[in-house]
Parts: sequence; C-alpha cells; structure tokens
Amino acid sequence: MNKHILYLDEPASEWELASPVGCGSMGAMVFGGVTRERLQLSEESIWAGGKIDAVREDFRDKIEKIRELLLAGHAPEADEYATEALGDSFFRIKSQETAGDLYIDFDGENQCDNYRRELDLLHGVSTISFERDGEKYIRETFASYPKRVIAARHTGPHSARVSYARSANSVKPPFPENDDPRVGVKSIAAKDGELLINAAPAVGGTEFWVRVKVKTDGELKSDGEYLVVSGAKRTEYYIAIGVGYVPELPECDYDSLKKEAADDFASLMGRSDITLHGEGSDELDSLPVNRRIERLIADESLCDAGLAALYFEFGKYLLVSSSRRGTLPANLQGVWNGYINAPWNNDYHTNINLQMNYWHAEVANLAECAEPLFDYMNKYLLESGRETARVNYRCRGTVVHHLSDIYGFTAPADGLWGLWPLGGAWLCINMWDHYLYSGDDDYLRNVAYEYIRDSARFFLDYMFEDKDGRLLSGPSTSPENRYFCEGKPSFLCLSPTMDVEIIGCLLRMYIETENILGINPDWADEARAALGKMPPLKIGKYGQLMEWMEDWDEPEPGHRHISHMFALYPDCAISDKTPEFYAAARKTLERRLANGGGHTGWSCAWLICLFARLHDADGAAAMVHKLFAHSTRTNMFDSHPPFQIDGNFGASAGIAELLMQSHNGCISLLPACPSEFESGSFTRLMARGGVEVSAEFKDGKVISGKLYARRAYTGRLVYNGTERELKLAAGETYEF
Repeated sequence: MNKHILYLDEPASEWELASPVGCGSMGAMVFGGVTRERLQLSEESIWAGGKIDAVREDFRDKIEKIRELLLAGHAPEADEYATEALGDSFFRIKSQETAGDLYIDFDGENQCDNYRRELDLLHGVSTISFERDGEKYIRETFASYPKRVIAARHTGPHSARVSYARSANSVKPPFPENDDPRVGVKSIAAKDGELLINAAPAVGGTEFWVRVKVKTDGELKSDGEYLVVSGAKRTEYYIAIGVGYVPELPECDYDSLKKEAADDFASLMGRSDITLHGEGSDELDSLPVNRRIERLIADESLCDAGLAALYFEFGKYLLVSSSRRGTLPANLQGVWNGYINAPWNNDYHTNINLQMNYWHAEVANLAECAEPLFDYMNKYLLESGRETARVNYRCRGTVVHHLSDIYGFTAPADGLWGLWPLGGAWLCINMWDHYLYSGDDDYLRNVAYEYIRDSARFFLDYMFEDKDGRLLSGPSTSPENRYFCEGKPSFLCLSPTMDVEIIGCLLRMYIETENILGINPDWADEARAALGKMPPLKIGKYGQLMEWMEDWDEPEPGHRHISHMFALYPDCAISDKTPEFYAAARKTLERRLANGGGHTGWSCAWLICLFARLHDADGAAAMVHKLFAHSTRTNMFDSHPPFQIDGNFGASAGIAELLMQSHNGCISLLPACPSEFESGSFTRLMARGGVEVSAEFKDGKVISGKLYARRAYTGRLVYNGTERELKLAAGETYEF
C-alpha cells in the first residue's frame, strides 16, 4: 500500500469531508460523486469588506482609566467600563468568501462497483475511480502552482451538464428551496467551450472572474448558462480565477501540465518523511482512512501508528497546497472555503491559530512555505500596526491584536477578549524560528529585523512601572479565558503570564538580533533593562503555573486555550533545565485535562506538542488518540468543530516533536516516542542549527541515524540515554 495515498471508499456527503487540492492561491474541494461531481472553488483574496478606519485618538486615555481600575483590583468594573467606553473601538471584520461551485451532472445511475477516492499526497492529485457496466471510470483533479490553474480529466463513457453556482449556504448541497444560488453573481456566459463567471463578494471587496475551459472528444454545446457534453470518453476541465481581472488560461497539454504540477509538488513533499509501524499496521494500512478513523472513534483504546504518520504527511500536503511563495499565508481553513460567511470569517486569527499553521513548516523541511507568512507580516501588518500603535496607544513600533485580514486590520476586534495586543509579538517568534533553522543573516537583516525591532519597541513604550518597580503590560487578557475577581468572571487584567512569556521571548530575541546585526545597540540596551524588570513566573496553590499575576480561579478550568504554556511550547524558556516550572507545567496540563480541556482540534494538537516537550510519551499518545477520536473528520480534516486547519498543522508539528526535538542547543532523538510506535523511521527532519536529521528505530531505541549539516553546527546529540558533543562543518555528514 502506498503510504502517501489517503484512500477513502465513499464520496463526500458534505463540504468538510471532500478532498482538497490547492496551489497556494487557489483551491478546490473534490466531492467525488458518481452522478454529480462538485468542485467547490476558492481563491485566497476573495474577501468581503475593505480597509477599516480603526484608529481612535482618545483610545489611550481610556486605556489609562482601565489600568487604574485594574491596579486598584476592580477587574469587573474595568470590564464594564471598557465595554461601554471602547464600544466603538471593537470592530468586526468581514469574511473571506467562496469562489463558488462547478457542478458536473452525469447521465446514468448512481450505483457502481469498486469505488475509490484517493488523494496522492506526494504529487497533489485527487483521483476518483469506479466501475459500472463493465466500464472503468477515472476522474482526476489537481492544482498547478507553476501555471496557477486547477485542472481535471474525466475518462469513461459519459454525457454531462456543466454549471456554476454561488450559494449563500453553499456548504450544504443541494441548495435549500429558499437559497439563492447566485449570490454576488453578475453574469454567467457559456460560449465557445468556456464558462466565464463574473461575481463579487456579498459586501464590498473586489469583484472576481472564474473561467472554465472544457475540452472533450465528444460533442460540446452551449445551452444558456450551461455547457453540455455528449458522447464523450474523455473530457478535460481547466479553471482559473482572477480577483480584479479576467484570468487567462494557459495553452497546454493535460499530461504535460499534470507532470509539471506533480513534479513541483513532489519536490517539496519528498524532502521529509515519517514511517511508523505498530500492532496490526499492515492490515490497517490497507483500509480506507474513513474506516480507520471510525474504528478509533468506536474504541478509543485502539491504536493506529500508521495513521499518525499519514497525518504528518497530510499536514505537509495541506501546507504545500495552501502556502507557496508569492501567495497569502494559510488562513483558518488553509485556502479552502465553501462559505459566503465562513466560521470565524476564515480570517487570520493571531492569538495562536495563524502561528500554529506554521509550527511544522521548518521541522518538515518546508521552510519556503513559511515565506508567505513573513511577506504578509511585512506587507500587510507592519505599517498598519504602526498607525495603530502611534494613534491608539501613542507608542513607537507596531502592534497587532487577536485577528487580521487582507486589508491589514491590526486594531482590537470583537469585544473585550480582543483587547490583547500580543498578536504581532507572537508572530515574531515564527520569524525568529526561521532564522534559528536557517542561520541566514541576510534574511534576519532584510526580512525579519524591522518587524521584530518595531514589535519590541511597542512594548518598551506600552509597559509601565508599578509601585514595586515591575514593568507591567495591559490591559490585556489571557486569550479568551476569564478569572474570578470580586466573585465575577473577568477578562481584562495586567501582565497575564502569557504576556510576560511572549514579551520576554520577544525582548530576548530582539537583543540577540542586535547582537548579531549590530544595527541599534542602544535599543538593545533598553530592551535588556526592561527584561530585568518584568514580573517573574509563579506557581499556584494547585502546583500549577499561574495563568495570571494573582492565583485566581477561573470559571472554565478546562478552557481550550492553555496560553500560559507558551513558554514550554512554542518557546523553550520552560524546559527540564527549569525543573520547578517544568513540574508546574505538567500540573497545569493535568488540571486542564481533568476539567475537560483539549476538546477542540487545535487545542488537542497543542497538547501533543506540550506533552512532547515534557518528554511524556504516554500523555502525548493519549492526546493523539483524543485527536483522532474526537477532532478528526473521516477525510482527516481537523475539527474544532467545525473544520479548522490549525489542528492539522499543529498536530503534524507535534508528531514530529515526539520523534525529534531541537532546542536549547540539543538535538534529541525519540524524546517522547509512544510505545505503540513499535518501529519506524524519519528522514530529513530539520533541526534548529541547520541540520537534517534521519533515524531508524525499534522498540523505543534508535538503531541507526544520520545528521547532515547544511551549515557549521556545534551542539549536543541525545539518544538511547547517551549524550555527546557534536561539532560539524558545513556540508559534513555524521552517521551513527
């Protein structure tokens, strides 16, 4: 069985169960129906709304009042005041939207034999195959990054009607009786073997065009707004989407287009690999994935090591499909969206979700797939964040709150939980991590430096000294969580633990950046002085790491966010080198889980990473089981619910973290490998320091390994209970 094939034995009954293909800027969800094929189309910049004038000159004055209330211990009053006084400062952004649906309705019966729906993760091709009346039917779909086109080919005797629709409730086929299948559609023209659709987002935004070219060996006619194929054995479809312009379709041969796209896709997917074997792996690997997921849902005590490896590959696949050079970064659903009004607007949530989308990019050897994130930060957020910092906060630097969009929104949004100015600072950690893996000083100077510097400068101005000489941040929140103060649940606070951890990490890496580049050493001194005045981490009455400066209880002790675990992962300020806080982190996770935590897909993914950092193989394995049983759809999409792609990406990072870790100057092999992974291997996972790491293992022990240094590396290697010093020259290979 090809381990890079995600095999299903049924068509998709709903949008979240379809098969995704994508080329970074465009995507399609393939439903795989026998008598109706539905290709739901997406383009990254089809977005309602527009730039919001979000600056408020009196905002800082109101912030000062909130600080006074919080310093006096009146958090409920601070919440009430902020709700009223900042009511016009909490904005609502609009949604990213679907590009619509291409429907291909075939003549014939729905019954068939030997149905298979496959997703070739290595080459980026979706294939539907079945047999009927002695004939073999094959329907392929893929997206070409080199040509920016989605293509499909259907073989087998067929006649079909080709149509387009864009429905307000387009995730639920067929359309409800009262649903309008033409939302935003201005015109549909069927002519000369093409459909040309002109449409626009529901509110504001930029109009767009969808162009569909049909080629067939049968007869092809136009019928109103439809194309009709008759008597064909082979039909090809080429789809392009242009936002603000009418797209052109490349003149190309289907087989050549497919080979070019597949080779391009495999050049990224083939860089790293994980293989895992466990009890019953050979038998399980031959089953369709939907049956494997259903098996784990039915009995959570069961294991499927091969499914964990496939999940890692699927996470890579989704990133390569939704984040390529020159495109926007992956949003809450990657590049796929079947909605007019998407869940959480399908936006860029920056209080963990956008960051989590890229947790696996570096370790999976897909560094250039993270470049769209850095481009977005510099081109869309940096200048807008400077205006928000200057006008709203009267601070230097740049700031981003808990979400953004393609119009560069950086101000507070939604409500009190949006008064959290740490989003841009957290994004800097992704930038810095890219440097730790690559060691590229040119990247640090020309791409990362300005954003990291300005994020640090914001907090140097935003923080203030209390009577004890501590530098505090706030008003802020511990993302989306509340605590009891004066007997009432409250959001707003000063210096929640996550603020202390993120700002501390930001200042440390800014200081190190100045040490490397030497551009503004005086500002590094300012950051160094501020770092020494920040509040310390504390341990609370349950033995847990405190989430706030005071040891408050919370109304949701099993809250989905575990924000104060930031220092354990993705940062590494808490580690086995800080044993007291390391033990407190474990208590924190135990308490969260005992109260129902990890009940969303992305939260469960984070827990895999956190248990991996605690070197707790059993705890990590339990979270992998929970992810599959409670938060994974039968096509392997993560479910919040509904679908949210960050869980796929975060869990992919977590699975890699079980097998190899690289922080604090140490490469560690099998630091948290579950016993159910009886044997396996990983190839060319990337370690910080620029080292490609490969190893083969059995029964929890490494039996062989290879390290290849892309650049000079000095550090430690830990495996099988041994530790040794390593010093590798650039280009050197070390085998053991």
